[in-house]
Amino acid sequence: MRGAPQDGTELIDKGVFYRRLYTLALPIAIQSLMLAMVAAGDAFMLGRVEQAEMTAVSLATQIQFVQNMFLGAITATGGILGAQYFGKKDTRTIREIFHLMLRLCGLMSVIFFAGCELIPSYLMRIFTHDDELIAIGSAYLRIAGWSYLITGISQCYETVMKVTDHVKESAWISSSAVIANILLNAVLIFGLLGLPRMESRGAALATTISRVLELGLCLVFSRGEGYVRPEWRRLLEGRKELQEDFRRQCLPLLGGSLFWGIGFTSYTAIMGHLGADAAAATSVAAVVRDLICCACNGIGSAAGIMVGNELGAGRLETGKAYGIRLKNISWVIGFASMLLVFALTPLVVRVVILSDEARAYLGGMMIIMGVYMIGRAVNTVTINGVLDGGGDTVFDMYSLAVCMWGIAIPLALLGAFVFHWPILLVYACTCLDEVGKIPWVMIRFRKYKWVQDLTRA
Repeated sequence: MRGAPQDGTELIDKGVFYRRLYTLALPIAIQSLMLAMVAAGDAFMLGRVEQAEMTAVSLATQIQFVQNMFLGAITATGGILGAQYFGKKDTRTIREIFHLMLRLCGLMSVIFFAGCELIPSYLMRIFTHDDELIAIGSAYLRIAGWSYLITGISQCYETVMKVTDHVKESAWISSSAVIANILLNAVLIFGLLGLPRMESRGAALATTISRVLELGLCLVFSRGEGYVRPEWRRLLEGRKELQEDFRRQCLPLLGGSLFWGIGFTSYTAIMGHLGADAAAATSVAAVVRDLICCACNGIGSAAGIMVGNELGAGRLETGKAYGIRLKNISWVIGFASMLLVFALTPLVVRVVILSDEARAYLGGMMIIMGVYMIGRAVNTVTINGVLDGGGDTVFDMYSLAVCMWGIAIPLALLGAFVFHWPILLVYACTCLDEVGKIPWVMIRFRKYKWVQDLTRA
């Protein structure tokens, strides 16, 4: 802002800042880790059964990945506005935001549930032409589709908990569901405790049961003192001006989520059409990526809440100083994540059961992914945390349109199907967008368009 110091460091009480960051980021990072462990559990347990089972489930879960793009845009909008209104101590408006999220997430959940139950084989053909993988994936989707019906509701509850200082409870609920999922995976996939061996169908059933548990815990916790919970008789009511504010923030986020989600799904489809070995190696690399990204996900979510609280309370200069420090922290997280990927590569390549060719692909992919992690960390914290926390949600959509859809995806398509580049080079193209847009992100950050109070009187 005008007259503000360039870095604003004198506005930050370091003790308060880092204590708040730790309090928010650690539970969210653990929650993110636990969620990633479900995919890891599916992949490694099914990998012990058969490579085709692991690959088919990895491809099938791309449907939920796309659904989460819609749900993520809706709940992220609720998180942005909710954090600012919580900084303003306006519980009534937070409850109205809760209602908006429930209506929209409920609609998305019904749509994806119907697709999984009615046309699962057509959905699988988007990602592979292998008949065996299509059959396995379709059976998985028919069972897992029931979990897609309720997961959006749970996400709404957990978002409101995060922005109203119940982040530990939100993380506990999510983590409990994940632990249940992993344990049920082992029992149902391998047929333990006298139950039949269900393999991929067991993974789907475990997911569905754990999602029911998660929603049940959300309902129980939200009955406690100090929790914001919906008023069901007023679920369809709402102020037009608040709905307009929600729409103004949500549409760019939805555009960005779709660009990113469909783009990532396109990467999976491209690699899936390069053969079973390439698809298997890509699936394992994706699991490792998601596990390593947990730290930057936690910092990014905490950044949005911390910056949003300060801006919503009218402390714009402090919010700006928080954003600058969080952006600097993102670089540290990025390089640390790269080194961690490099360190884990020999272990991952040895542990997973793959063909020799798939194992060779995986080793190369891990090295490429290590460099990618720098861009992923910086962009997650800076864009999805700081910029979005201040309402600058349009930039993410623009950057994805140019870097992912204008550069990375066309190069990957041309390399895979026209020029027939080596598989590792095609994979490198799918990692190009995060690294390539870093300079643009830094320029946008320094314009400080994100330093704004979004609340209404």
